[in-house]
This record gives sequence, structure tokens and C-alpha cells, in this order.
Amino acid sequence: MSEMTNGLDAFVAAVETGSFAAAAERLHLTRSAVAKTIGRIEARLNVRLFHRTTRSLGLTEDGQVYYERCVRALDELRAGEAALDSGRREAAGRLRVSVPVLFGRRCVAPVLTRLAAEHPRLELELSFSDRQVDLIVDGFDLAIRNGEIGDGTGLMSRTVSLQRMTICASPAYLARCGRPESLGDLAAHQAIVYGRAGRIKAWQFPLADGLRELTPPNRLRFDDLEAIADAAEAGYGLAWLPCWLIRDRVRSGALVALLESVPRSVFATHALWPETPHLPLRVRFAIDALAQALPGSAEL
Repeated sequence: MSEMTNGLDAFVAAVETGSFAAAAERLHLTRSAVAKTIGRIEARLNVRLFHRTTRSLGLTEDGQVYYERCVRALDELRAGEAALDSGRREAAGRLRVSVPVLFGRRCVAPVLTRLAAEHPRLELELSFSDRQVDLIVDGFDLAIRNGEIGDGTGLMSRTVSLQRMTICASPAYLARCGRPESLGDLAAHQAIVYGRAGRIKAWQFPLADGLRELTPPNRLRFDDLEAIADAAEAGYGLAWLPCWLIRDRVRSGALVALLESVPRSVFATHALWPETPHLPLRVRFAIDALAQALPGSAEL
């Protein structure tokens, strides 16, 4: 049985990623090791599983049949492992998590690092990226995403945090330019805004008559929230930032929270994982730990 099941993960990864090289990266193997594993499967079965060209990798008819059976077999194996997990109190095995760069570094990594310390048999791999990964293709157990999550076909999700936004500025800027008292006053100020690929993120306010979006005058546009906070602290303008990011700066007096009577936008942070009948214990522990420890909407 071990000979029959050996290499199934390499074959499935090659199908789902579309190349031996991508499968090798997912499984932390060399491309040669993946190719040799699949070659051994083909030799054992006496069939060709892939149509190979220099530019593409496609399944043969036999390969498609075999892939469908392999996916079911691996699902059964994972379900068996999860069923065994349910009777344990210790998380074990490898946990691969995709997280946003700044929120991941500041908020998620400390929580999951503590979880790994509490469970010596748990292997933690964090990947920091602001792109939306494909959990299945890229081989992640869990992804943390801020804001809208779009079409979650084949995925399960849970809200693990609420990020409350606020306008802030340094005392030096306010002494020089005055303090805005209403949203209308923002037009007379300079702002440091979030911009990426030529698009500026508008500031949002959930007012009684609906969501209002506005973009104050700006000359500084960054695609990094911490850089925006640094520029605001240095006195270059107003900023619209998550409370968790500026909390310590506000408490120290380096930044001042503004327009606190105006309703603040709240963005959800979601944990996403591939749909499965039995959630592995290591994934469940990670989701629970994040839901308990990550910042809530009332924080500042």
C-alpha cells in the first residue's frame, strides 16, 4: 500500500499547479524529484499520465481518470488524519499560512508563533504577501485576508478580526494647519493616501444616509500603511489608518485621532481554508487563536 500511495501528492500537485517546477515549490522538493516520482508512477502503471511539451503540461485521458481517483484517495487520508486529530489536544504537522505583509507581521505572526511554541510538534510556515493566493494551487492550509474576499468557491471562511479605521495627524501638523472639525474641512488639508498601480484608495465613512467616499488633496501616495503612519507622524499631513496600527502612536502622543464623532469604517479580516469534511486540528487551533487574539473593532 505504501508503494501505491507514495508520490500521489507530487502527481496531484503537478496537475493543480500546471508544472513540475511549481509542484516542487509547493512540496519543497526539487523539480527533478517530482519528475522522477511521476516517472515511477507511470512505469508502475504502464501508462502516460501527462502530455509534455516545452511550454505546457496536460493530462492524458488516463491521467484525468487517475487524478480524480488520487484526489479522492488523498481526501480520505486527510479525513482519517483529521479524525485522529479530533481525539488529541496537541496540534502536529506542517501548517502553511498566507498572510498580508504588514498585518501579518504585526498581528498574525506573533499569535501563530506563540501557538507553535505551545505545540512542539507543529511546523509553522508563514508566507508574507499582499497578493491573493490560490489556496489549492499554492498549497496553503490557511489564508488571512483583509476586506472583501470575493468568490470563495471551494473555501470556508471565518471572521477573525474587525479593523476600525480613523483619521489622524501629528500635533505639529495640527498646530501648523489647524484641526479639521468635519468631513467638509478635509478639503482644506493635505493628506497622505494609500495608492497602488495608479489607483488611490478613497476614505470611507458609513454615514446615516449611506456610505460616503472622499479623497482629500494629496501629494504623497504610498502603498505601505506603515510608511503612511511614519509620514503622518513626521507632520506631512492627515492619514486614514487602522486603529491597531496607530494605537501606540496615539497613546504616546505622536499622533492625534481626529473626527471621532464621525462613524468609522470597519473592515473584516477573514481566515480562509479549503473546504473539507474534517478540519485538521492544527488549522482549527490556528483559527481559534487568531479569532481570540487579533484586534477588535473597538480598539484605539
